[in-house]
Amino acid sequence: MVTERPKPKKRQPAETATSEWRAGLPPPKPILKWAGGKTRLIPDVLARLPEHITTYYEPFLGGAAVFFALARSNRFEHAILTDKNPELVDVYRAVQQDVESVIEELSRMTHSEQAYYHIRAQKPRGLIKRAARTIYLNRTGYNGLYRVNRSGEFNVPFGRYKNPKYCDPPRLRAASLALQDAEIFVSDFEQATRDATKGDAVYFDPPYVPLSPTSNFTAYQREPFGLGEQERLAILFDELGRRHVHAVLSNSDTPITQQLYKPFHVDKVSMPRAINSRASGRGNVGELLVVYRRQKAR
Repeated sequence: MVTERPKPKKRQPAETATSEWRAGLPPPKPILKWAGGKTRLIPDVLARLPEHITTYYEPFLGGAAVFFALARSNRFEHAILTDKNPELVDVYRAVQQDVESVIEELSRMTHSEQAYYHIRAQKPRGLIKRAARTIYLNRTGYNGLYRVNRSGEFNVPFGRYKNPKYCDPPRLRAASLALQDAEIFVSDFEQATRDATKGDAVYFDPPYVPLSPTSNFTAYQREPFGLGEQERLAILFDELGRRHVHAVLSNSDTPITQQLYKPFHVDKVSMPRAINSRASGRGNVGELLVVYRRQKAR
């Protein structure tokens, strides 16, 4: 499924965005919790991306932590942000296009177990209502998980938070400002990056190869992201590098990923995994950071 690609917006100068953040808005940060979010990995990823990027691509958008970090330092001229999850894409498009209406819709919502299940059962029409519902469920659901069943229905239970901040106007407005430089649409990762060329950069943060059968985080959309998709991504990573596109990728440290990315420069890092259904699964995990730089043949 690919939505109609929106026409690019005229880019506002970088200094305008910077002055507005300094004038009252906080620097842009993720507006959603996301399993495998990259907040703690940001310095490592940024160090592997160019200082100046013509078009920045992020085909597995998720919580968009890397995008917002790049926006804070004005390192790209334009961004193309995509994901296969239409509800996720709706959030970013609504915040980009009409953040005040999103804030107004969220401000009407109340926090209680009854309210949560009532909102979870809804199937609202209209971009703003759909986006507000997703933000609310994400911020008030159990452990910040996003999970759907085989029918594509959100099925995370109520979270036991005392005062979840699902309506955060300054953060939403800062995100909206950062998103003005972006095209946002539903797309497969291969199609999303088909126009990438020299001077552009891509960061891939796909659903990770599971460390074990119980650590599978790929059920965030109807279509599973299995071994075939991982292999297709590795082929695309190589193709982009051959086209002189600066490509960076993160994934779990497993025998599968080690084999897939063996031809490239790979660094191993240890990162805490905060979102897990079990407390025992929230310790440090091994991850790989891959950069397109072929190793010399031995």
